[in-house]
Order: sequence, then C-alpha cells, then structure tokens
Amino acid sequence: MKRCCTPVLALVGAAGLFLSMAALGAAPASPRELVALYSRQVDRALPVPGDEVRRYQTLAETALRGAEADLSGAQYLLVVDRDPKVQAVLLFWRSAVGEYRFIGASPVSTGRPGTFDHFETPAGVFEHSPSNPDFRAEGTFNSNGIRGYGRKGMRVYDLGWQRAPKGWGDRATIDMRLQMHATEPDSLEHRLGSAQSKGCVRIPATLNTLLDHYGVLDAEYERLAAEGEVLWVLKEDRETVADPGRYVVIVDSGRSRRPPWSVPRPAPKGRADRAARP
Repeated sequence: MKRCCTPVLALVGAAGLFLSMAALGAAPASPRELVALYSRQVDRALPVPGDEVRRYQTLAETALRGAEADLSGAQYLLVVDRDPKVQAVLLFWRSAVGEYRFIGASPVSTGRPGTFDHFETPAGVFEHSPSNPDFRAEGTFNSNGIRGYGRKGMRVYDLGWQRAPKGWGDRATIDMRLQMHATEPDSLEHRLGSAQSKGCVRIPATLNTLLDHYGVLDAEYERLAAEGEVLWVLKEDRETVADPGRYVVIVDSGRSRRPPWSVPRPAPKGRADRAARP
C-alpha cells in the first residue's frame, strides 16, 4: 500500500509546489512570455501590421549601428516614433545576431513645439543608465491640477541632458532634460497618440508599470545591483526579464498622413487599475 501511495503523494506535492510558484509569479524567461504579459497588462495597445513592424526594425537597427551601441548580447529596446502623425512606442527584443521579436506597441506623446518651454523631442539612441538616476512620481498636483508624472510611485526614466531644438523664440538647439514617464491619468492619458509634451516621452501608466516591474530597460541597474549596490528605485518584488536592455531609440518616420493602426483606442473599462500593479 505504501508503495502505491508514495508516488501519488509525491505527485500531489509536486503539483502543490507548482501552484505555489505560479501564485508567486516568475520573471518572463522569453520574449514570447513578455508578449503575452504585454497583451494582458497594457491597456493601451496598437495593432501594428507586419510591414510596419519591419519598417521600425530597420529604423532601429540603422540608428543603433550609427550610434555604435553595444549589440553584443540579446536585449530589449524601445523605439519611439516622434512623427506627429504617429506618436507611438514599439517594444522589441533583439538577439545578439540581430534578429528582432515584436513585443507590443502603445500610443505616446512627444514634444509639441510652438509654446514657451516646449521642445522638439530629440531623435537618436539614448542609454538608460544609473549615471542619470531614475526616480518615482510623488503623485502631487501642480498649480494647474496636473500630476505631471502620473500617479504616486510611477517610475520616471531619466535619459539625461540632451541637445534639442527649442519650440519657441529663435528655435535654437539647447540642452533639455529628456525623460520618459507616465502622465496625468484623469485628464491627459487619453490624449496619448498626439504631440502634447514639453519634450519628454509620455507613456501609458500600464506600460510604465510593465517596464518597471519586469526590468525591461534595467540592464545597467541590475548589473550594479548584482555587484551589491543599493538602488532605491528598484522594487524588491520586481521580476526582471532574462535579457534586460538599456536603449530608447527615438526616430521620425516622416509620414505624409496618419497610418490607421496608430489611432489610439479607448482603454477597456476596468483595466485602468492595472497601472498600480504588475
């Protein structure tokens, strides 16, 4: 009898262990798993056709090689199209030999020239590094009743001081602080997909949460953390992907008209709260 029961108990125990691990969650080990997570967790997604995906792969690869980026290992990267007729971000995984896997896309807002203190978002390859430390939104309102960085706790990705054309006055090229962050959830997030910012890249809160929780762009942060450095911006419950990246590539696709796939759709009801959890 014991011989019969022992395998059954072992099987039940193994099943219980599996369920416990599933309940705790695990870092996505493959791009395919992150595709599924993007689909479930990001409430503002764009249905980018295959030919357009390939177009952005080419734009990204050209920019990365022109900037002599480190392409020696597999990594995730973000591609932002600042074209006013597009205003979208695409997340890719790139293998060490240059093969791309499309993860997902969402609407963004980049710089809207024409008003004082508004810049044209610079194009180029920007490295996400602790040398320009990230921080988290306080969630406080400014004098205009706006939470510029979004809800409390949203991560602000700091890409450092960059040269960018002024959107006012003499339009000279000067320094601006380039950041990527969430925005006011009640009055501004629905405007993503159009140029609205002062020069930074505004992204959906749920995308901010996905990038943060899974450490998609945290290659340098995780390297320092592995060496024992304490980085307060990294959450203890994070589940970092297997191939974190470090690059945000900003391009301009130069459209004559808006492609239908880039028109944002309203966020599904009941999914806004996902901005607060992975």
